[in-house]
Amino acid sequence: MARFPKLSPTESSHSEESSASELASESSETEVNPPRAKLRPFYWDKVLANPDQSMAWHDIKFGTFHVNEEMIEELFGYGAGNQNNAKDKEIPIADSSPQHVSLLDVKKSCNLAVVFKAMNVRAEDIHDSLIEGNELPRLLLETILRMKPTDEEEQKLRLYTGDCSQLGLAEQVMKALIDIPFAFKRIRALLFMSSLQEDASSLRESFLQLEAACGELKHRLFLKLLEAVLKTGNRLNDGTFRGGANAFKLDTLLKLSDVRGADGKTTLLHFVVQEIIRSEGVREARLAMESGRSPPFPGTSDDNCNESLQEDGNYYSNLGLKIVSGLSNELDNVKRVAALDADALSTSVANLRHELLKAKEFLNSDMAALKENSGFHRSLESFIEHAENETNFLLKEDKRLRLLVKRTIRYFHGNDEKDDGFRLFVIVRDVLVMLEKACKEVGASQKKATNKSQSNGNCNNPSSHSNPQEQQFPAVLDPHFDSSDSKTDR
Repeated sequence: MARFPKLSPTESSHSEESSASELASESSETEVNPPRAKLRPFYWDKVLANPDQSMAWHDIKFGTFHVNEEMIEELFGYGAGNQNNAKDKEIPIADSSPQHVSLLDVKKSCNLAVVFKAMNVRAEDIHDSLIEGNELPRLLLETILRMKPTDEEEQKLRLYTGDCSQLGLAEQVMKALIDIPFAFKRIRALLFMSSLQEDASSLRESFLQLEAACGELKHRLFLKLLEAVLKTGNRLNDGTFRGGANAFKLDTLLKLSDVRGADGKTTLLHFVVQEIIRSEGVREARLAMESGRSPPFPGTSDDNCNESLQEDGNYYSNLGLKIVSGLSNELDNVKRVAALDADALSTSVANLRHELLKAKEFLNSDMAALKENSGFHRSLESFIEHAENETNFLLKEDKRLRLLVKRTIRYFHGNDEKDDGFRLFVIVRDVLVMLEKACKEVGASQKKATNKSQSNGNCNNPSSHSNPQEQQFPAVLDPHFDSSDSKTDR
């Protein structure tokens, strides 16, 4: 075992003094710079600041903002939550909020107080409104009616004789209300007065859309779609019991995408759309030429116009595609009505009428017994006269438009169709979505075919690219197919 040399007493004393001084310096450093608490990491991607380039970080003036070290350690230090819990256990925090007398259900009282504070409403405001008939926000009136005191709570409010300032905000308002005769009936009448105009305007707008939608379903182009599908369907069903049809239910239109051709890609809807596009292109060019708006296509004279109508298929297809693609916009109100509920419209009208009768009964019975000559009484009396005319009009419109919808359904489905609300409009809306998609696909296919023919140098000989579908469904050359062309668009 190696032995260490003994130190002399002088050397020993020197070493002890040096070690003591080192310990003292370390302890002093520890006291000056105590170890930092371990904090939760914040993951980010650091960026190297380029001194040769002006950056946002160069404009930051360091020293203008100081981090609160103690707060960071309390919030984001490991074990900070435990320390806080320990502090909470050791030092109970006194509740500085004043204690109010609660006479309502706790949850109800809190919800009412939140609404009152958000709307900056005082008990005096509501009291004055119920006496003078001043307007109050609809949400406030609905909240009060929905959270009106129970019989037990109302009794507590009436029996309370203490200082009202000791009550919570909700209790203060409710106590002021129950002192007014028929307070909640007044609130219901005020709610009807504040909501009638908005509800009636919404119903009027829906009725206008419904009437317009019934007219849009008779659009010339939509009827041409039905004619094309009917002729195509009869051709496909020729020789079977399904053939020889004179009409079909509009639900059938939703099945057009289910029938595919031999190529596995072209659907019956694609075929019908292509035929209508060609027909509409020729029709539009003919009308433009007859009205003198423009020639059918550049460089065409009147002498060879008819020949050009037969030959320039691409031009008329593009022209017809724009027309057919616009059908969805032409039937805009149909799409709007499809989102409505027929029963909900009638129910809304009936509810307005019911509220009117309730308000009228309240005026003629309870308010008449009070013999109160107040602003509320006069406002309600004047309002009921206006509401009578408004609700009568809405009832008549609802009845008239229901009959119009039934006639529209019979216009397409005959007497076989039951009253199924606005389902007819829903079907047509879905068909328009399919039609719009098919038009985009047909347009892309035409563009691709045109580019291919131009690259092959055959763009001057369109007859060489005749489509076999023209022989299968000669709609363009059939004069009966364009029998409705002379009619207006609506």
